[in-house]
Amino acid sequence: MSINLLDLDGAALERFVAGLGEKPFRARQLKRWLHRFGEPDFARMSDLAKGFREKLAREAVVRAPRVVSDTTAEDGTRKWLLDIGADNAIESVFIPEAARGTLCVSTQAGCTLACGFCSTGRQGFNRNLGVGEIVGQLWLASRSLDGAAGADGERRITNVVMMGMGEPLLNFEPTVAALGLMLDGDAYGLSRRRVTVSTSGIVPMIDRLRDECPVALAVSLHAPNDALRDRLMPINRKYPLAELLDACNRYLERAPRDFITFEYVMLRGVNDGEDHARELIGIAQRVPCKINLIPFNPFPDSGFERSPRETIRRFQETLNAAGVVTTTRKTRGDEIDAACGQLAGQIRDRTRKTVRLARLAS
Repeated sequence: MSINLLDLDGAALERFVAGLGEKPFRARQLKRWLHRFGEPDFARMSDLAKGFREKLAREAVVRAPRVVSDTTAEDGTRKWLLDIGADNAIESVFIPEAARGTLCVSTQAGCTLACGFCSTGRQGFNRNLGVGEIVGQLWLASRSLDGAAGADGERRITNVVMMGMGEPLLNFEPTVAALGLMLDGDAYGLSRRRVTVSTSGIVPMIDRLRDECPVALAVSLHAPNDALRDRLMPINRKYPLAELLDACNRYLERAPRDFITFEYVMLRGVNDGEDHARELIGIAQRVPCKINLIPFNPFPDSGFERSPRETIRRFQETLNAAGVVTTTRKTRGDEIDAACGQLAGQIRDRTRKTVRLARLAS
C-alpha cells in the first residue's frame, strides 16, 4: 500500500527516503517540492534523480482531503469543506486582510468539549485528524491561493491559527507534527509568532506544548470566574481558572510572544456586564495578556444572543482604561457560516451527543 507523504513530518520523511536507499539531502528536496511548491506529481520534481522519482511513484502518493465545496463570502473570506471519509467532513477558513492572510485549521472531526456557544461542539465527535489531514488543509489552501507547483513568490497565507473544528491539544502528537512542518524552512517556513494554537485550557498539554513546540498561544477563556466558566465550558471543572492561569504563566517562559491571547465571546446578559469586565481586569493582572473580544456568531438553537454593539464597546473601554490591551474581532464570513464558533462540517457523531441533545429538547 502506498504511503501518503503528507502524513510524514520531517523526521519521518527522512526515514522514508533512507528506506528507499536515498541520501538525506533528497528528503529536503522532496519536502520542498511537497510543501513549499505544493507539487503532487513526482514526474514534475525536476531536480530529483529519475530513479528516485520512479521509486516514489511506486511507493508513495500525495493525497490531501478531497474538496467537497469551496465558498467565498463577499468580504473575501473563503471556506473549504473537506471530505475525510466515512461520511465526515471538516472545514477550513481563509481570512484575507490588508497586511496578512490567516488560515484557520481544524484538528478534529467534531469536538468532545461541548462548549455551549460553539456550533462545532454541538455536532458531537467522530475522531482525531491525522498529520496529513491537518497539514493537508494548509497544502490545499496554499495551492488554491498561490497557484500550482513552482509558485515561489509571496505567499497569501502568512499566519495559521488552529482555531477550527476540535481541541488541538487533545490531538497532541499529530498537531505537533503538523506544526513542525508549518515551521520548517524547507516546507512552509512560518514564524513561531505567526502560528497560533488555540485551546480551551487542557493544562497538562499546555505544558507539553511549551516543552515540545512553543508557538503563539490563545486560550478560549469566555468567562472571568469558575462558576460561569463551569457552565459555559465544562472542561473548567477539570482544569479550573487558577490552574489554567498558572499554566499560562509557565508557557510564557518559552513562548515566542510575551503575552497570551485570551479569547472572550460576548454573550448578551451572560458574561458582558461591568462586573465581568472588572473580574477580567483581575485576570490580566495575573497573566500578561491581550484580550480579544468576539461578538457571538449565532447558530440554530444555540440559546445565546450576541451582546449589543454598545455593550461590547463599553466592555472594551473598561478594559482599555485599566491598561489591558483589548481588541474586538471583526466578524468575517458569517453569511457562509465561516465565522468564529460556526464551523460544523459534517460529523458522524460516535459519542451520540446529538441523540442525547435531541432527547432533552423533546
